[in-house]
Amino acid sequence: MKDAESGASTRSVPLRKKLQESNETRNVPRWYVLRAAYGKERHYFQMMTQENYTVYCPTIRVRKRINGKLRNVTESRIPNIFFAYGTLDELKAVVYDNVRFPHLRFYYAHRHKGATVEKEPLVIPDAQLESLRIICEAKEQDTIVSATDIGKFRIGRKVRVIAGPFEGVVGRVARFKGQQRVGISFNGFAAVATAYVPTGMMELLEDAA
Repeated sequence: MKDAESGASTRSVPLRKKLQESNETRNVPRWYVLRAAYGKERHYFQMMTQENYTVYCPTIRVRKRINGKLRNVTESRIPNIFFAYGTLDELKAVVYDNVRFPHLRFYYAHRHKGATVEKEPLVIPDAQLESLRIICEAKEQDTIVSATDIGKFRIGRKVRVIAGPFEGVVGRVARFKGQQRVGISFNGFAAVATAYVPTGMMELLEDAA
């Protein structure tokens, strides 16, 4: 199709715009969710740390009986999952390296567009990653870290915790397991929530349109 005045083709304009937006997105460093099979997430986390990648793997120290003896061991809070910060191309160089990282893949988000389903590597907003870090590193005992979704934390009022051990957490407020908590749902693969947070320690936020 040609413009009536200039005679220039306009057929490729939306495509060029889409390609430009795609290239800009690829060059912006963001937090991506990585999935490691066979429980290798901490191993790959350590390898990427040694190569100076910015990565985060939530862990917890637990007491377990091993060979008849109680020992303190470190376990992942979200099995098989960790997070890496970088551009899409930087992280593809790791994920697609089947020699050193044979069991590492992106965690994909699936989006329905008409009759088709498109998938793309899942990105976690900086605020969600920071909220996850605050909750997982808090000394409070009654926090929630779930490897499955918790629907309540997708629909509650959006708030920010402004005081106490969870100051800085941004999420949805809901009553769960008998307590008012602020939680975050991570696109179906996990959810985390604070211990009890009084209403006076929250401020209400407006949802983005």
